Amino acid sequence: MVGPAAQRAVVKGLVQRGVCSERRACEVLDAPRMTVRYERRVRPGEDALRQRLRALATKHKRYGFRRMLALLRREGWRVNKKRVHRLWKEEGLQRKRKTKRKRGCGPSPELPVRAEHPNHVWSYDFIEDRTERGGKLRMLCIVDEYTRECLHIRVDRSIGAAKVIASLEWLFMLYGRPEYIRSDNGPELIAKALQTWLAEHHAKTLYITPGSPWENPFIESFNDKFRDECLNMHVFIDGRHAQTVVEAWRNEYNEERPHSSLNYRTPAEFAAHCRNSGRPTASLRSDNACTPEPRPETKANTLIQVGT
Repeated sequence: MVGPAAQRAVVKGLVQRGVCSERRACEVLDAPRMTVRYERRVRPGEDALRQRLRALATKHKRYGFRRMLALLRREGWRVNKKRVHRLWKEEGLQRKRKTKRKRGCGPSPELPVRAEHPNHVWSYDFIEDRTERGGKLRMLCIVDEYTRECLHIRVDRSIGAAKVIASLEWLFMLYGRPEYIRSDNGPELIAKALQTWLAEHHAKTLYITPGSPWENPFIESFNDKFRDECLNMHVFIDGRHAQTVVEAWRNEYNEERPHSSLNYRTPAEFAAHCRNSGRPTASLRSDNACTPEPRPETKANTLIQVGT
């Protein structure tokens, strides 16, 4: 089916070349003459909006139009979803959609412990990448399941139980200890040294069933965003360069990137709202919640530096 824009272009071309009249061209194409004669009115400030949309799309190459809408509204633009979507398509900024995997028809697994407030449940997992020369990079990602904040990403050539303990010790001093830590059954995460250290600090462990990553959905979702928006967009020279790039992306993820499950607030905004409102179990999608104040930047978030 030919769209209105294509119909207008065809009719205009036929008339300009003198092939037939506008009436005859509309009859052949079965196009209403009102549709062919329609001229879109350009709203005041639309050129500036297009320019800003292109600039944001250049900076955030993996964002979709809904996340762009949230960014524009945060900047003070009074726009609705339909307008942004129309401009998004006209500028050719659509992202290639991922091929969805087939999912089982059975019931979704229920998490044994669901986070109900900040510092209730943390998740951590490893993700790997390579330098431009093929050197191995291992990254330890730690996320607060309730606020969706990425608390830490440690980059190194190898990360054993001792380095996991060092990262957790630093985070416990910054944020306090969580009640539970959820993870898979990797050898570094089930090591006796780590289990003993967590028991001494009264943090309980939640190990998922082997071969069941869907039981750890928050960190798996984070790893997918991390891979798509950071690791696939950069080529790392060495471990030190990777740590710098990854830390910059982590700060952007926490402070700037709107999160759809948080009603398009950033994780830092939502965490600040939980602290300021005194209602840590408020609905994540509550539209009546007061607007949280932005979380002040702190140098304490810059964590362990890693050698090459």
